Amino acid sequence: MIRIEPRLSPSKIMVYGAPLLAVGLTLVAGALLFGALGYSPTKSMYLFFIAPISDSYGLTELFLKATPLTLCAVGLAVGFRGNVWNIGAEGQLTMGAIAAGAIAVTWHDSTSFLLLPIMMIAGVLGGLAWAAIPALLKTRFHANEILTSLMLTYVASLFLGYLVNGPLRNPEGFNFPESRMFGDAGLMPLLVEGSRLHIGALIALFIVLLAWLIMSRTLIGFQIKVVGLTPLAAHYAGFSPKKIIWMSLLLGGGLAGLAGMFEVAGPIGQLQPVISPGYGFTAIIVAFLGRLHPVGILCAALLVALSYLGGETVQMELSLPLAVTGVFQGMLLFFLLACDVLINFRFVLGSKRKAVP
Repeated sequence: MIRIEPRLSPSKIMVYGAPLLAVGLTLVAGALLFGALGYSPTKSMYLFFIAPISDSYGLTELFLKATPLTLCAVGLAVGFRGNVWNIGAEGQLTMGAIAAGAIAVTWHDSTSFLLLPIMMIAGVLGGLAWAAIPALLKTRFHANEILTSLMLTYVASLFLGYLVNGPLRNPEGFNFPESRMFGDAGLMPLLVEGSRLHIGALIALFIVLLAWLIMSRTLIGFQIKVVGLTPLAAHYAGFSPKKIIWMSLLLGGGLAGLAGMFEVAGPIGQLQPVISPGYGFTAIIVAFLGRLHPVGILCAALLVALSYLGGETVQMELSLPLAVTGVFQGMLLFFLLACDVLINFRFVLGSKRKAVP
């Protein structure tokens, strides 16, 4: 007989082993799923996980898609460590894209080298301002930041739709809901010629390093951890929960806004009704798969970015719907949550011992 019993202390091995186990179970479940659909599991898994990165262009696409995931997940992870649950990174990404795109469209004929830095600042401020709304509602009215940040995502999406169908619509675009194409000065410089990979990937790497230094080597990083783990101890130490709420949400919003700017000034090159395939929501999975550690998040972002590429590949090769990407990401989250149980509990064989009178 198998039973579950609590551990005397959390398992340090399973803290980092659970994500690896979840990935393994996802691979097994994915192979079984393809088999149940009538496809060769071996060929299907090859197309999903190997074929997309079998050449240099595929590798650059992997890093390209991992960039916004990394930026959003790092910002979310800081808040999650402080017990601040920002679920609205998708909306903050959208508002950052809108702010940066509005500048690029307004000065579409500019050749100034200052245009791109201004767009980056605008993107950060756009996401930051959108994140400030749930921060204000949380600290002033004790509103749940999960609900407010999530609902604001749909407001941002509708606002984007209004702009590309109205004030920012391309007057020469035959009434298609999109803005002008950005000028060369408003596009991110490429890292690899012949690809879409831009310098935003290097900026994301720098932010990963900076986040690690902040969380592990500064007082504010220590305060975030204490507030998240032991709020009562943080209160006696004089740490301000409101300060942590504001800082966490603004940081998450700013990084998500920067990710939105990278998308519109990078692979898209204009404002469209849809900016991201859900990077802001998927970043939640990335953050927890990476154990809320910046380096772990970087590795998790690469894995999840591969699921986007794999979904596109099997769509073309096997005529499967693109929703297969969401299926794999959902399975990964499900198995991660299930495996996390093993951190505090363990499976034991045999019946429970009877107490001796």
